[in-house]
Amino acid sequence: MPRIAYVNGRYVRHSDAAVHIEDRGYQFADGVYEVCEVARGFIIDMTRHLDRLDRSLSELSIDWPMSRKALEFVLREVVRRNHVRNGLVYLQVTRGVAPRDHFFPTTPVRPALVVTAKKTDPEVANRKAEQGVGVITVPENRWERVDIKTVGLLPNVLVKQQAKKASAAEAWFVDEDGNVKEGGSTNAWIVTKDGTLVTRPADFGILRGVTRATLMDLAKKLGLKVEERAFSVEEAYEAREAFITAASTVVMPVVRVNDRSIANGHPGETARRLREAFFEIAEKTPA
Repeated sequence: MPRIAYVNGRYVRHSDAAVHIEDRGYQFADGVYEVCEVARGFIIDMTRHLDRLDRSLSELSIDWPMSRKALEFVLREVVRRNHVRNGLVYLQVTRGVAPRDHFFPTTPVRPALVVTAKKTDPEVANRKAEQGVGVITVPENRWERVDIKTVGLLPNVLVKQQAKKASAAEAWFVDEDGNVKEGGSTNAWIVTKDGTLVTRPADFGILRGVTRATLMDLAKKLGLKVEERAFSVEEAYEAREAFITAASTVVMPVVRVNDRSIANGHPGETARRLREAFFEIAEKTPA
């Protein structure tokens, strides 16, 4: 069966999907996006993802491309048409199509919407989680408004490629004080020797991850202590555990930072426990 994409009001073959050459997302990265996990036939945490979409659109003064209810339908329909039981559904909204000019269009244009979905194999991810992954650290070099989930991801792309060349799965951006901010596409966590979960505050300077927020709910349910504070690379080296979170990875144990093993170099019990329990507490919307 061919993959199906939704593009500006039409469901089309993925191979035939296209946007206008003067779409401002293509010209200026003038747009935002969201990615939801699809697990066991459910779209995970859709409410929180659409709440964050609303904030991102508002910060860039972009209108919703359709009503929220209509967008929820399109997300479910794209997942259904692609027969995705486990995978990801991606949506992107740009300011729309207008003659290339740095200024916002003077004539109102309709925001452009693209939605795609793809299948993933949960067993592949589970095997990776059983082994754990490595991360590298890189100096922060992005603009300050990384709290907006824009499609302007070139710095993230470059550090992810740098991580790949180093046989790592992720790169952690580090601020001028030597503290970890977040990964190229994930939030960063450590577990201290007394079992406290630590992640950087999301008020400014990092993306407020949806999986991150749900994980905090889960930690509370499990009676785990969470501290939102900065942690240094050196503290990460000495941590009992480390892991990353995102819709695309859920909870993924980190067993190596740069050339240093974390603890015994194997995934820790806290990350394993959180990963196994995540689905039960997450919001589940039937696709």
